[in-house]
Amino acid sequence: MSRRRGGVMSERLKYELADELGVGDVVRKDGGYFGNVSSKNCGNLVRLAIERAERSMTGNDSHY
Repeated sequence: MSRRRGGVMSERLKYELADELGVGDVVRKDGGYFGNVSSKNCGNLVRLAIERAERSMTGNDSHY
């Protein structure tokens, strides 16, 4: 049996990325539940998070 660990992304970042993808209203309507966001958009959310992390690691995060 595995234990569930705390998330890597902050709540603020999750909502910011969700807004960027146009699904922030869905998440807010459902009280912060991301389960009603399509798997495609969840994948895009992860992709954006990785891109931001890579930019911040290289010091090229001037977009944000």
